[in-house]
Amino acid sequence: MSEAMEASVELFCRIGIEETTAQNIMVNPKVRSSVLAVIKEAGVQNGCNKSVGNVLYTVATKYPANRANALRHRPKFLSYVTSGKIKSHQLDAAFRYFSSDPEEFLVEDFERVCGVGVVVSPEDAELAVEKVLEKNKAKLLDERYKFNVGILLAQVRELQPFADFTYVKKVIDKKMYELLGERTAEDDVKTKKKKPKPEEVKKEEILPVEEVSPYSIFPKPEDNIGVHVEIRFSDGTVLNPANTKAILEKHLKATGGRVYTRFPPEPNGYLHIGHAKAMFVDFGFACDANGCCYLRFDDTNPDAEKEEYIEHIKEIVEWMGWKPFKITYSSDYFQELYELAVELIKSGHAYVDHQTADEIKEYRENFKESPWRNRPVEESLDLFEKMKAGLIEEGQATLRMKQDMKNENYNMLDLIAYRVKKASHPRTKDKWCIYPSYDFTHCIVDSLENISHSLCTLEFESRRVSYYWLLDRLNLYLPYVWEYSRLNMTNNVLSKRKVIFFPTVRVLTSSSLQLNRLVTEKYVDGWDDPRLLTLAGLRRRGMPATAINAFCRSIGITRSDNLIRMDKLEHFVRDELNKTAPRTMVVLHPLKVVIENLEAAEEVEGKRLPDDPSATYKMPFTRVVYIERSDFRTKDSKDFYGLAKGKSALLRYAYPITCVDYVCDKDGEVIEIRATYDAKKSIKPKGVLHWVPEPAEGARPLEVEVRLFDRLFLSEDPAELKDTWLEDLNPHSKQVIHGAFALDNLRTAKPGDRFQFERTGYFCVDPDSSAEKLVFNRTVTLKTSYP
Repeated sequence: MSEAMEASVELFCRIGIEETTAQNIMVNPKVRSSVLAVIKEAGVQNGCNKSVGNVLYTVATKYPANRANALRHRPKFLSYVTSGKIKSHQLDAAFRYFSSDPEEFLVEDFERVCGVGVVVSPEDAELAVEKVLEKNKAKLLDERYKFNVGILLAQVRELQPFADFTYVKKVIDKKMYELLGERTAEDDVKTKKKKPKPEEVKKEEILPVEEVSPYSIFPKPEDNIGVHVEIRFSDGTVLNPANTKAILEKHLKATGGRVYTRFPPEPNGYLHIGHAKAMFVDFGFACDANGCCYLRFDDTNPDAEKEEYIEHIKEIVEWMGWKPFKITYSSDYFQELYELAVELIKSGHAYVDHQTADEIKEYRENFKESPWRNRPVEESLDLFEKMKAGLIEEGQATLRMKQDMKNENYNMLDLIAYRVKKASHPRTKDKWCIYPSYDFTHCIVDSLENISHSLCTLEFESRRVSYYWLLDRLNLYLPYVWEYSRLNMTNNVLSKRKVIFFPTVRVLTSSSLQLNRLVTEKYVDGWDDPRLLTLAGLRRRGMPATAINAFCRSIGITRSDNLIRMDKLEHFVRDELNKTAPRTMVVLHPLKVVIENLEAAEEVEGKRLPDDPSATYKMPFTRVVYIERSDFRTKDSKDFYGLAKGKSALLRYAYPITCVDYVCDKDGEVIEIRATYDAKKSIKPKGVLHWVPEPAEGARPLEVEVRLFDRLFLSEDPAELKDTWLEDLNPHSKQVIHGAFALDNLRTAKPGDRFQFERTGYFCVDPDSSAEKLVFNRTVTLKTSYP
C-alpha cells in the first residue's frame, strides 16, 4: 500500500471507522473519494468521536450527492452532524429532504423535517412503546416471539419519529419479556406456511411472469439534472459538473425527450463479441425506449483506419439485427472540434506544448508541469494556427488540455487534445494535418449529437472526470455516462486495450493488439477464422445473430467483472439451432457396410425438423451403406451400442442390421462389414446409427470436407499469461476431415446454410465451398456442459 493510501486509512481510523472497514473503503475509489470529501467538508481531519464518525461515514455513502443543489448544501448539513444536532436516527429524514434537491437551504424547513432540537425523553419513548404493545397485545400473546418486531418499530416511529431507535428496541425487548416471559423451544421453531395443493390453485391466479427489462436501470433523459461526478483538484477545490435547467431544456427540445445513444467503434479492426454486447446495450436500449441510436465511427486516427473496416462494421451491425438512426463519423465534426479547441485556449484551459511523447510520459508519471504550460494564450493560439496550417512537423508540438498536473487521476494530467499528423484521412483526405485525440473528441461529439446516455465499459470509468471537465469548461450539454462490465470470454482473447494502475487509479492504455497479432502473424486464418470471437468468425462458424443477442441479454448490464464461459454462448446457439436447423446425416470417418440379404434398393423417409411432421426428406436404402468407423468394434462390450460381430443396431429411419462378419486389410484395419437386415423390424436393438447410402449402385456418396473447431487457447484466461500467452494456443483447435460422406440432399447447400448432422453436431456451410467441394464448419456439438 502506498504512503497516500496508508495516510487515508489512518485518517479514516481517526474518525472512528474500524481498520478493516477503512481498508475496504480504499478498494472502492468512489467511496474513498466520497469519505475523504465528507471528512474535509466536516473539518474533522484531526479526528472526532466514533458516533460522529459513524454518521459521517453514512453520509458519505448514502447522501444524495448526485443532486447539484444537495451537494452544494452538504457542508452546511455536516455542521449539524459535527455539532451533534443531527444524529444517526435523523439521517433518513435529512436524506429525504436533500433528495428533493432544494435550491435554497431553508433552515426552518430543514430543522422541522429532521427534528432538530426535538428531544424525545426516555419516558416519551417508553409511553409510545406501551401504546403500540397494547394495540398488538392479542396477536403478541398468540404468536409470542414469532411476532415481527419490525411492525412494532414502524408503529413507534409513527408516534415518535425522532426517538432514538436503539433505545426503543431495547424497551420493546424488555416489555415483550415482561408480557411473554422466557423464550421457549417452541418459540424458536420456524413455522412453514402450508402450500396449497395444485388443485386448490385457480387457473386464473397463475399469471405469466413479466421479464424485467435490462434497460430499466437507466434514468430518463429528463432526469439528467444531477451532478455526474465530483472532480476534486489538488488545490482542494471541487468541481461538480451538472446541466443547468436551460441547457437540459435545450437538449430535450432537440431530442423530443427521447433516448439518444451511440455505438462508436473505431474503424481499425473487426468487431468481436464484446462489441455484440455493446450493440445490445446501445441499440437495444434505444430500441426498448423508442429512441434513436447512432452508428458513429470514431475516425480520428488516419493511420489506423481503413474503408475495409468501415464497410465490415456496417455489414456486421446489420447482420446483428440493428438499424442505426444515422451513420456519422467523428470527422464530420472536425471543424466544430477545431473551433472549440480555439475556445479552450482562449479561456486558458489549453496550451501548445513542445515536449516529446517520452517527455510527456515522464513528466506525467512524476506529476511535473511542462515548461510551456503557462505560456501566454496569444502564443498558444498562434502556434495552434501554425499546426493547422502544416507549418509545424509531426512530434514538434501538441495541444494539451490544462487540467491538474498534481491530480491523483491520471486522466486529469493535461491530456493531449490535438497532435500533428500529416497523413491523408479516408474521408477528409488532405484537408487536415492536425487531428483531435479520443479524449477531446468523444465527449464533445456526444454532446453535439445530443446523446442522452453515453454507455461504455468499465475500463473507461477513470476517464469520466476528464469527460465532464472538458464539457464543463466549454459550457456544453452533459450526457449521462454509465459504465458496465466488459465481456470477457474463456479460452480466447478480445481486448485491444488493458487496464493498469497508476499510482492508485485505474488507467486505460494501449496494449499489444492481441487479435491483430493472431491474424497478421498467421496463428489463425484471417479475421473471420471460426476459432476467433470476432463476429465475422462467429458468423462463419454458423452462430446466428439472434442467439448471440439472446446470450448478451442473459448476461445483463451490470458492473460485475467476470469471465463468461464459452459453454454459455454455445447453450444459446444450440437452443436456437435445435429449433431451426434442418436434420441430415453425414459420416465423418466412413466404414463400408454391405447388406448381403438386401436384393433391391428401397426408399426411406427422414425427418428434417423434429416439431414439423411435414418436414421430411427421401433417401435410398441400398445394399451398400456407410456408417461411422467408431460405431464398429471387433471386441464388444456391454456399454457399447454400435455394431460388433453378431450384434445388431438400428440404422436411423431404416432397419435393424446385424453384423455377420468383417473384412480387414493386410495391416489388420477393418475396411468392410458384412451384415444382414431385418425387413420385419422384429429386432429391437438399443443402438441407433446414422448412415449414408450409395446414391446408386456403385456410385460414391457426396464427398465433403468437415472442419471441427475447439477452444483456441488451453487456458481459460490466456490474458493472465502476459508475455507467454501465444504459447498457450491449442494445437488441436482446428481439425480438418477430408473424405466425409454426406446425404445427397446437401448437394445444393449454400454458404451460410446451417444443419444438424444427426448424432454429430450443428454445422454451417463455409464460404470456401465450391461447386466441386462442400466445406462444413462445426458450430457446436450436440451435447452441452452448460447447466
